Amino acid sequence: MEVVYIVCFFIIGLVFGSFFCCVGLRLSQGEKFTKGRSVCDNCHHELAWYDLIPIISYIILKGRCRYCHKKISLLNPFIEVVTGILFSLSYYSFGFSLELVLALCVASLAMIIFSSDLTYMIIPDEVLIFFSIVFIILEFLLKGISGGLLALLSGVSLFIFMFLLMKLGNALFKKESLGGGDVKLFFVLGLVIDPFLGLVTIFLASFIALPVSLYLLYKNKEHMIPFGPFILVAFLIVFFSKITTSEIFDFLTLF
Repeated sequence: MEVVYIVCFFIIGLVFGSFFCCVGLRLSQGEKFTKGRSVCDNCHHELAWYDLIPIISYIILKGRCRYCHKKISLLNPFIEVVTGILFSLSYYSFGFSLELVLALCVASLAMIIFSSDLTYMIIPDEVLIFFSIVFIILEFLLKGISGGLLALLSGVSLFIFMFLLMKLGNALFKKESLGGGDVKLFFVLGLVIDPFLGLVTIFLASFIALPVSLYLLYKNKEHMIPFGPFILVAFLIVFFSKITTSEIFDFLTLF
């Protein structure tokens, strides 16, 4: 029965992944994600329901638009599959519990921002505000009043740290070193993890981003690289690993 649930969550994730990609891309362009049918990015032809079946439509159409025959962005199927995996992982890690709701929300936040920041280097404020409210409510329900207040303090602490880090980077490099959206994102993430794990997330994100950034810089001479996707990958690793600050300190004491 466990396998059935995992498969069901994967399928649900595929469907939601398609929706999350739409939300991220439309909000980044100042559009309402609830308005209008999906259209082809190239020819702007309105897509039928059978063109929007997660993964299946992409495979059947061989990655090309049914109407103009130009290539469809890989972002959509990528977000669909990853969301499916994260939804399955959420159930596998937490079972049917309130923690599962938190995990599903974490996955949803990550996928929406991943699609928007990777495509347009924008992290929509609407997404951050919505999930801030959701996480605050869940933290109070999960940890009580004291735990909820600590979660708020953690979010504020990480926001202040990232804000100061941004200002320092701007002063050192004489240009924007970190986006404002990345700074605000850490307030939201801080509602879920404690400040130390937030620092671990920053370090891990930078570690992951370095080789990718060097490659893109060499390959495309690209100077503007979104940091949000790397933050989210690092955060998901920290969150789903369930590692705690005390466990990290215990490990460090071995040396």
